[in-house]
Amino acid sequence: MPLPPSIPPGKHSWRDYALLLALACCWSSTYPLTKIGLGSIPPITFISARSLIAAAFLLVILYARGLRLPIDARAWKLFAFQQSINSTIPFLMITWAQQYVPASSAVVLASTTPIFAFLITWGITRHEPATLLKLVGAILGLAGTAAIIGLDALGGLSKDVFAEIVILVATLSFACATIFGLRLTDYDPMVVVAAGSLLFGGFVLLPASLIVDHPWTLRPTAEALAATVAMGIFSSAFGLMLFYMCLSRLGTLTTNAQGYLRIPIGVGLSVLLLGESVPANLALGLLLVMAGVAAMTIPGDRYGKWIDRLRGRSKARQP
Repeated sequence: MPLPPSIPPGKHSWRDYALLLALACCWSSTYPLTKIGLGSIPPITFISARSLIAAAFLLVILYARGLRLPIDARAWKLFAFQQSINSTIPFLMITWAQQYVPASSAVVLASTTPIFAFLITWGITRHEPATLLKLVGAILGLAGTAAIIGLDALGGLSKDVFAEIVILVATLSFACATIFGLRLTDYDPMVVVAAGSLLFGGFVLLPASLIVDHPWTLRPTAEALAATVAMGIFSSAFGLMLFYMCLSRLGTLTTNAQGYLRIPIGVGLSVLLLGESVPANLALGLLLVMAGVAAMTIPGDRYGKWIDRLRGRSKARQP
């Protein structure tokens, strides 16, 4: 396929970074909401239901704005491919792998998305600058994630190599999706692409849900139903809208930095909603994560200006 369009260099405002933080908050909610939902709803039905709920929500917004979904085959091929590599396939792979890999180890493995995105951008697509500073940021963020989850999580690795490889392949799929998403600029990314992608993802899993899970026989709890609706609207609908907005404004490498922000936010939500304990290394992990995100998001020339200012002040203080 053709390479994605290049991201023109430019200064980003605080609003762009606020969108990135909002995206991290939306997608962080997937951790506790998924745990609540899967308590009484099987994975395939859960993913299909949340996708269809999100698509219905976005279709209401779409028609309220006077927009319509495209009907040409090219658009739906793009939507289908994007949803497959950004949601349907990787989510199913990770859900299956978590039967054999501890949740803490899965989080560490799934946090390699920024590194994969960097390597693909640097070695293949080169649609935006893949600087050494951004690579350092990706490594710092991964180290912060490992610190938050706990270094003992790394001890759980290599017990089931195949399941761990499956998670890494899913993570690689996420990285490819952020790059391929730049090719969808012909359509309104905030609503049209998000709605079309989610609609495809929900319907493609619906037959499997009917055959495998027999959803009419399920007895989901009120908490699981509320989690499914909340995940559909906030994590999927709003999250995907913000994802495409960040892609168009910040590019792939900076957008992927939200993957690290999701970890401390997700841990906080788990503590708040599920009563889980606060990790012992939370402060150290947060420091490393924020340093990594700063290295990946703040333009390199600003660091140079800050250093020059500090040098100027130090010289001014000298007698």
